[in-house]
Amino acid sequence: MKITTLIIGAGGVSRVVVHKCVQNADTFGNIVLASRTKSKCDEIAAELPNAGIQTAALDADNTDEIIDLIKKIDASIVINVALPYQDLTIMDACIATKTPYLDTANYEHPDEAKFEYKLQWARDEKFKQAGIMGLLGSGFDPGVTNVFCAYAQKHYFDEIESIDILDCNAGDHGYAFATNFNPEINLREVSANGRYWEEGKWIETKPMEIKMVWDYPEVGEKDSYLLYHEEMESLVKHIKGLKRIRFFMTFGESYLTHMKCLENVGMLGIKPVMHKGQEIVPMEFLKTLLPDPASLGPRTKGKTNIGIVAQGVKDGKARKIYIYQVSDHEKCFQEVNSQAVSYTTGVPAMIGAKLMLKGKWSGNGVFNMEEFDPDDFMQELNTQGLPWQVKELEC
Repeated sequence: MKITTLIIGAGGVSRVVVHKCVQNADTFGNIVLASRTKSKCDEIAAELPNAGIQTAALDADNTDEIIDLIKKIDASIVINVALPYQDLTIMDACIATKTPYLDTANYEHPDEAKFEYKLQWARDEKFKQAGIMGLLGSGFDPGVTNVFCAYAQKHYFDEIESIDILDCNAGDHGYAFATNFNPEINLREVSANGRYWEEGKWIETKPMEIKMVWDYPEVGEKDSYLLYHEEMESLVKHIKGLKRIRFFMTFGESYLTHMKCLENVGMLGIKPVMHKGQEIVPMEFLKTLLPDPASLGPRTKGKTNIGIVAQGVKDGKARKIYIYQVSDHEKCFQEVNSQAVSYTTGVPAMIGAKLMLKGKWSGNGVFNMEEFDPDDFMQELNTQGLPWQVKELEC
């Protein structure tokens, strides 16, 4: 059967997905790359001149436009690496055309700093009726971290009582202030109240209220702050015996100081304000001033370390393990012209799509990553550029 893979979006993560799909061309067949700005698609395609990548202009806010493109190219799967604001329009186009769907981040409303799976999970029945699969959050966190949890549950525990997800980016891009992925998404996420789940309920915290120092292998000790992150919402449903789950991310003092100053003067606002007779959204204006995350690749040095610490019981004895993955920004750029933050999101997106196309992960409806057998995905991580480690810790 002829396979055509439609990739929507043309940012840093998309660049990685395209490169890795080309490396696995026997699975992904013809590749079509579409975005609102076709020139960005053309730029990525030009990096792989022998791959025969087609490009197209597409407004991903317009479901009918997406439907027309899916039908025109007879897409076998849609890989959504556009903005999270566009998840629902793309999902609805996949339902209408009965095309399998994958994304890397859950839906966010452009006018509300809140992200949750509710509206995507609500489409489960329509995906079932269409006879197709939707895979949500096939990035790193969410994504690989979910699979790490499923792997720990399958191979290391009878019951997991607590999980800490630990995300460290120790990269240095040389700028006083910049974000490693879309500034709107990044800054909304970081400046929001934190939340963690314990004993069956969500506990809310102030932004950056809870801090711990963690010793990240190959990186060292880093200040790590509790945030809310979407993978916790699905993991509390699927990890048996779980009593607590938290998410921590590292931030340097310079980043936090800049962000607080911007917040204090209203630059992180997402509501329109009047400026010289014209409406502007402060966050969108700030985005135009900050370095494009896709431009950080050539100048970023250092490593990322993302993983989970799970604690629970195996054969009646307490056990604690640390599963983590370390990536080097410069090595990632050498391979796919993107830094490690994009790489660690883009590679898992390709792997999730590969398992869907190969039929190793299958089903009708909308699924999160931890609902499938983790072994094939974990094996692919090792062969596709994201080798992982398991470390036993003292309880």
